[in-house]
Amino acid sequence: MRQGLRRLGVAVLDALLPPSCLTCDDPVQAQGTLCAACWGRLHLLTPPFCRRCGVPFLHAGQGDAAGLCPSCHAHPPAYDAARAALRYDEGAKRLLLPFKHADRTELAAPLAARMARAGAELLASADLIAPVPLHRWRLAARRYNQAALLARRLGTIAGKPWIPDLLRRTRPTPALEHRSATDRAALLAGAIAVAPRARDRLVGRRVLLVDDVMTSGATAEACARILLAAGAVGVDVLAAARVPDPRLESGRSA
Repeated sequence: MRQGLRRLGVAVLDALLPPSCLTCDDPVQAQGTLCAACWGRLHLLTPPFCRRCGVPFLHAGQGDAAGLCPSCHAHPPAYDAARAALRYDEGAKRLLLPFKHADRTELAAPLAARMARAGAELLASADLIAPVPLHRWRLAARRYNQAALLARRLGTIAGKPWIPDLLRRTRPTPALEHRSATDRAALLAGAIAVAPRARDRLVGRRVLLVDDVMTSGATAEACARILLAAGAVGVDVLAAARVPDPRLESGRSA
C-alpha cells in the first residue's frame, strides 16, 4: 500500500511540476535526471587512467608498467587510490558549478549516485567517509560544504558511517590552480587538522575522503597525510570530477 501511495504521490507531483532536466530545464521522463543532450555532454571517467591518482590517460601507454602516471611514478601520493565519476570539462561544469556556487544542493543526489558506481571498490573497503573541509569563513559565505553533502549521500548509499567534521581547516587558503607543486604544499602546510573529538573514531580505520572536484591532488594529499599521521590505516579519495593533467593532454586534438 505504501508503495502504491508513493507512486501516486510521484504521479501527482509530476503532473503539477513536470520533470525537467537538471541542467537545461528541458522535459525528461523522471525527476532528477538529465535530458539526452546534456547527458551526451558528460564524459564518464573510465579506463585508461592512472591506477593511483585516477587522472585520465589519452591511451594506456601513458602509464608505466604498473599503470601509474609520471607524477605518481616519481612521487607516490599518501592516499592509496583516487577515483572520480566524471571528466571535468564543460559538460561536468554544468552540474558542478551550480551545485558548488548556486545553492543547487539537490544535485548532490545524482552526483553521489554516479560517484558510488565509479568508486564502488573504494566504498566497499572504507570504514568511514569524510569530506574535504571548508574553512569556517568560506562555509559561512557558501552556507554549505558541497563535499559534505556528497559524503552524506555516499554514506547512505553504502551504509557506511560518515563524519562531517572529521577534518577541519585551521586557516583559509587561496585557490591552488596555476600554482607549482611546491607552492601548493607550502600553502596547505598546517592548514588542515583532525578534529580532536573525532580522533578516537579514526584510529585503525580506513577513510574514504570525498570532494567535488579533484584538480592537482594537493588538497587530497594534505588531508591523507594528516589522517594517516592521526592513526588511519589507509586513505582513498572519491571525487565527482577529475581535472585532466594538461601535460598528458597535449596530444588531444582541439
